[in-house]
Amino acid sequence: MENKVAFKELLLKKNYIVKPDRLYYDKVKTNWDKAAKPLDSLGVFEDLTARIGCILEDTELDINKKAVIVMCADNGVVDEGISQCGQEVTFAVARSMGENRSSVGKMAALCGTKIIPVDIGINSHEDIPGVLDKKISCGTRNFAKEPAMTKEEMYNAIQVGMDIVFDCKKDGYSILGIGEMGIGNTTTSSAVAASFLAGDSMDDYIDKLVGRGAGLSDRGLAKKKSVVKAAIVKYNLCNADILTVLQTVGGLDIAGLVGVIVGGAIYHIPVVLDGIISAVAALVAVKLFPEVKEYILASHMGKEPAMKYLMEELGLMPVIYGGLALGEGTGAVMMFSLLDMALSVYKRQTTFEDIHIEPYKRLV
Repeated sequence: MENKVAFKELLLKKNYIVKPDRLYYDKVKTNWDKAAKPLDSLGVFEDLTARIGCILEDTELDINKKAVIVMCADNGVVDEGISQCGQEVTFAVARSMGENRSSVGKMAALCGTKIIPVDIGINSHEDIPGVLDKKISCGTRNFAKEPAMTKEEMYNAIQVGMDIVFDCKKDGYSILGIGEMGIGNTTTSSAVAASFLAGDSMDDYIDKLVGRGAGLSDRGLAKKKSVVKAAIVKYNLCNADILTVLQTVGGLDIAGLVGVIVGGAIYHIPVVLDGIISAVAALVAVKLFPEVKEYILASHMGKEPAMKYLMEELGLMPVIYGGLALGEGTGAVMMFSLLDMALSVYKRQTTFEDIHIEPYKRLV
């Protein structure tokens, strides 16, 4: 697609997003069957790479040019004491990302991945070298008192994500990961998840979905759960539409990631999720446009308890089960390395003919 798509236009005309052509999936799977190994023996990676072929509409599976888009934003709900650190940490980590000194930067350097940190809502007016300035506002409002964003702020944040994917497509990137940085964003993501998933079992689901984030005590966790539950009841979010939930208790980082995920579907670039915040963004995107699911890959089953329920709701199968909770897109970077290893077999495969044995056959 040559021109950028506007999110507001997309809401009116949803046919910009179509399911990938299954023909490429079948072609990639056929190529896998020619490799001198037992059929399907690389497990989920054969399916994932075939899905990538579908999205790229290509059987060569060139994903050498990779990037991770990291949305950085602050959340007003930290005023409620739901985090053990303050908003200054968001700025400090974003600055570290801009200097390629954060965890994700160190990991990305090992697999040829570019990190694109984005200030979409850090609570500071200071420019951060190396960080893309797309600030919508200096953080969100405290959703315990009022909706986190205006409708226009939410739309603008989603548009930022979509536009960054458009630029990545023009620059030749063929696969994207997503990540985030923002104190308080496991509270915003838990609130969005619980609004969609709790239904009539509010108390049970709040206990199941809301986790400790960056190490809350028992008392802090109880406070976090009470803040999430009170907000859902206050705004009647279990009966609200998708975008109202996002606007009311979400964050600018989540909204920006929704835009990246939707942009991946529009511009045909696979998007690899990280942890709970990106999974919640994926849930919002898929509820808005169901076809988007075909463009998403899950990297890991994060430590936050909501991850299990989010993956089930999305119908995705994470690859890494390591209790990860770092954020920043680190899980997506790990996934890139695993995909590269699988593709080394696919692209430089030894065939059955090469080693003079009969190929395995699929038995009906």
